[in-house]
Parts: sequence; structure tokens; C-alpha cells
Amino acid sequence: MIRVPAGGRRDVSGDLSSGPMQTLPPPRPRLVIFDLDGVVYRGSQAVPGAAGLVAALRAVGAGVRFATNNSMATRAAYVERLASHGIEASADEIVTSTSATIEHLREHAPAVSSIVALGATGMLEELLAAGFRAVSAGEAAPPEWDGEALPEAYDAVVVGLDRSFDYRRLGVAAAAIRAGAQFIATNADLRYPTPHGFLPGAGTIVAAVQAASGVEPLVIGKPQPGMFQAILTMGGVGPAEALVIGDNPDADIPAARRAGISSVLVLTGVADAALADGLDGDRRPDWIAADPAAVLDLLDLRVS
Repeated sequence: MIRVPAGGRRDVSGDLSSGPMQTLPPPRPRLVIFDLDGVVYRGSQAVPGAAGLVAALRAVGAGVRFATNNSMATRAAYVERLASHGIEASADEIVTSTSATIEHLREHAPAVSSIVALGATGMLEELLAAGFRAVSAGEAAPPEWDGEALPEAYDAVVVGLDRSFDYRRLGVAAAAIRAGAQFIATNADLRYPTPHGFLPGAGTIVAAVQAASGVEPLVIGKPQPGMFQAILTMGGVGPAEALVIGDNPDADIPAARRAGISSVLVLTGVADAALADGLDGDRRPDWIAADPAAVLDLLDLRVS
């Protein structure tokens, strides 16, 4: 495979044993899809070189999209967050696992109207803005609720990352699902990177709800390919003309492979070099780069 160290030239190392690996730099893509957490920033800190990479791609006419499994914030909030890191973007260039969930419901479950939202305020705001009758899991039952049937039936339970997650919210979500609500997970990431280490991701909450309800969820976000496929469709770009830049070999890379898109794994988030060297199957990227600055070298771009 081609490995690009930080600030260095392309180095070619031995192929992995589980199938073909790209041995030439990727052609100049028409559309580049960035993951956010671990690629563009870690918590409140920008990943060095990310803004320069985005600017260089825009300068040569490549389209840029941002696709995150994080469901906690609205797309408008992501526009502001990217701007704080020196990246100008529009809401239309951002796909979150919440916005992807909304599009899935509109296309595949148009009868869904009432929703229990087990997630952050941003997820609830997006669901309400999309026209759903959504209520937080913390408010879907009266204060004295102790496990009896909920006051009303719901069409779906949507689960994302919720930093206020507690036993009561778990019980309410599980009760709604057992009563017949569809169980939809915005994503199943078990952890996400911060500047100080890793925190539990939405997948840990999804697993708890699955255990409590006895029902397996429908997962919308990565590693499912739907987010990437929708981006290609909206952009009028074929898979061979796109490139995914991600940090998570359990989410970004499998989603790219299943969508038929080439991928670069950057080592600024979930994966380090030791982990990357052992990847195979759907978890194996086409290229590995130490950081966004190394992707510049891989694509033979320069920051003006």
C-alpha cells in the first residue's frame, strides 16, 4: 500500500495479504467526503493541516462534503464550528447521522410521525424542524413513571449520542420499542476521539437500548453506505470520481468500500499506525496518510 508520513514523501510498503491494495496515488477526485471528528478536529481543537487541505481541494475545483456520524448538533451548528477552525462551509455541504436518518424516514418510512428521541438537543431540534412530532426520552413519560405502559404509543425511537443518558431514559426508550415503535440508531460508533482521549459513542447507548428492549436496531450512519450514496446522488458524482477521508476503520472505511468509493485513512483520530497495518477486509483503506498535510502530498496538491 502507499503510506504517506507526516510531512514526507510517499513510501510504498508491502501489500496486505487479504486482497489488492492501491499502489498509485488516487486520481484527482471531483468530490472529497471528509469525516469530521478525528479528521478535521478533535473536540475543540483543529487537526493541523485540515483547513489547508480543504482550501487546496476547493482551489482546484473539487467538491467538498462533510459526513459525520455525530448526531448531537444541527447542521447550522457544524457550519459555525467549521468556521471556527478556518473552514467555510454551507449547511448543504454537511450530512450528519441525524439528517441522514431524517432522509431515510422520509423515503422509507413516510408513516412515521411521532418519535421518542434519545439523543442530544441538536438531534431533537433537527427532528422537530423536519416536521416530526418528536419528544425527548426524558419527557416522554410522567415524572412518577415506574415502568408501566407509556402514556401514548410512538411510531419510532431514534437513538443517538446523549450525554444526559440515564436509567430512566433507557427504560422509556425500551418501553416504547417493546410497544411497537421502530428502533432506529443514528449510528453505532462505540467511541469517538477527543483531545484528551476517547469517550463512549452512540453505539454504547444503542447497545444498552437493544439489550433492554430485545430488539435489534436499524443503523443509518456509517459503516452503512447510505450516507455516502446519498451524497454522490445529490452531487451527481460517480463512486469512481469521489474520495473519502476518514479516521475510523470501523465506520468511515467500510462505508466507503460498500459505496464503491476509494478511501484514505488518516492517523489523527481512532486509528494509529499499528492498528492500520493490521487492517483487512472492509476495514482496509486504499491509502494511509499520517495526517491531512500528508493527504496533500498524496493528491499532489499544494497550499497556495
